[in-house]
Amino acid sequence: MLLGCLLALAAQAACADPPAPIPAPAPVTRQVLEFDTARSRFGFEIRTRLGQRIEGVFPRFEGRIEVLSDGRHQVHLRMFTRYVEIPGKNRYTGWMRGEEFFDSARYPVVEFDSVPYWPDVVDKGGGVQGRLILRGVSHPETLRVEPAECPRAGYDCDVVSRGNVQRGRYGMDSWQLALSDRVTFVLRARLSEAPKP
Repeated sequence: MLLGCLLALAAQAACADPPAPIPAPAPVTRQVLEFDTARSRFGFEIRTRLGQRIEGVFPRFEGRIEVLSDGRHQVHLRMFTRYVEIPGKNRYTGWMRGEEFFDSARYPVVEFDSVPYWPDVVDKGGGVQGRLILRGVSHPETLRVEPAECPRAGYDCDVVSRGNVQRGRYGMDSWQLALSDRVTFVLRARLSEAPKP
């Protein structure tokens, strides 16, 4: 009797519709906004102990913004130290690339990767936190974004941000009697045109 019931159940199962396959999860796509490096500028400022401002530039850098699935943004920056220069001052340029400052032979890239942030910081201004890697040393740092000067900041006007760094924390502690410990990184960013929907 029991055997007959089991055989009847097995026959019913064989005739039943097969279970629907479980759909694979949709791949998570992230939109990437690339910096327009031809229209963007990345530089830095440092002051002497006498108050003179020395301005430098990174002629070569890369930047992108990832738009995450929840709408937040995450910025990634890479600056190439072997090309850093103090315009019009060859001696200062050599010193900035040398062992006492960026040490470009050993550390050719400075990197900043932000934590996710809400994009309204670009319109209203505010802090974007992240991690800076400089001369092989990593510390949390904050980029301060200035309020936007136009409705489509990044396309019709620059997104301007500044980050103050204590160079001694990254092993750049030479010339303390002559130069301030604070280095201010200044980014004026434009994005490549947004993809059409």
